[in-house]
Amino acid sequence: MKIVVLGSGVIGVATAYFLALDGHEVIVLDRQNGPALETSFANAGEVSPGYSAPWAAPGIPLKALKWLFMRHRPLVIWPKLDPAMWLWGLRMLRNCTAARYAHNKGLMLPIAHYSRDVLAALRNETGIDYDARMQGTLQLFRLAKQMDGIAADTQVLAEAGIPYEVLDIEGCLKVEPGLRHVREKFVGGLRLPKDETGDCFKFTQALRTFAEAAGAQFRYNVEIESVTHDGGRISGVRTTGGVVTGDGYVVALGSYSPRLLSPLGLRVPIYPVKGYSLTLPVTADMSAPQSTVMDETHKVAITRLGDRIRVGGTAELAGYNLTLREGRRGTLTHVVSDLFPQGGDVSKAEFWCGLRPMTPDGPPIIGPTRYPNLYLNTGHGTLGWTMACGSGRVMADMISGRKPEIDISGLGIERY
Repeated sequence: MKIVVLGSGVIGVATAYFLALDGHEVIVLDRQNGPALETSFANAGEVSPGYSAPWAAPGIPLKALKWLFMRHRPLVIWPKLDPAMWLWGLRMLRNCTAARYAHNKGLMLPIAHYSRDVLAALRNETGIDYDARMQGTLQLFRLAKQMDGIAADTQVLAEAGIPYEVLDIEGCLKVEPGLRHVREKFVGGLRLPKDETGDCFKFTQALRTFAEAAGAQFRYNVEIESVTHDGGRISGVRTTGGVVTGDGYVVALGSYSPRLLSPLGLRVPIYPVKGYSLTLPVTADMSAPQSTVMDETHKVAITRLGDRIRVGGTAELAGYNLTLREGRRGTLTHVVSDLFPQGGDVSKAEFWCGLRPMTPDGPPIIGPTRYPNLYLNTGHGTLGWTMACGSGRVMADMISGRKPEIDISGLGIERY
């Protein structure tokens, strides 16, 4: 079949790759001049199935209020007369119950763990290079009350069969020796040894090359204007380069998916949540992070990517605004300088932001729609890199008429 994939972030490219491997004629459309130039460009670099959980969780509303008064706060809200933002926020609040959290997390964990397995197989088959490291994630606690409050988290991890380690200060220093300079600033940590790290941009660029070798075509600098339908089926995609037609269509446009789908009568509650990152050169190997360190207080991840350090964090509700705000830069600079003062050169840091496509309940939207030849692979939030390979493989299985290897019931648009 001829399949048109809309979007060439990590989700779109992974989808195109697996579809091409299945022998489909694949055309990928994107407004940028290459793959992974928007949200996939400079994310935190984590492949973290163990941390695949909804933002909507018990206690979050109270925490959010406290965060708003922190100097280096994890959450920033710019009030707007935007009904979509407030409706999304209300839906998220409704999911902040123990029952909804458990249900939504139960939908996210299988696709995240499956995706890690698919990524490992792809890596073994292709030798793809993307500054990968398999040294786990360390959630670092600055306060004793944070350390004391991890019982619920470890219970969930144990029930899901996810390996974990509760570490004291010495245990943290063993896996992240660069923290030895600031050992007085934390009390312990929770480590997930099976988590991975890697440069999502490098991965997506390389995977595009493998997809092209399998026959996929990538058309860049093409603005997607609308999707047309006829008799209950999608008939084409209007672009600045003309109408592109196919037998099937996959929407992988992240935060911009609602704008394209709304005229079709498909309401997807995805809202852009802006995240920021710094990328700086390593100055001393053993004084820099070896994998990912997640600062629990500021909700900032510090990740080693080859000879660079990626610092990612902040949740900013500001619509589709991509303004780089210096206040957010200050937070990221503070965290990396506070924990790894001798590890990297912040004076040479590159500052970036991107729009995470967040659903109010947490899980992505993967599956068919009421139009029989239109599929969605979007809404992965902060976990696009974590879930990309599994989501792409599942999408290719569905379109090719195979039963996916995992149960994805509950991930479709019908849940809304």
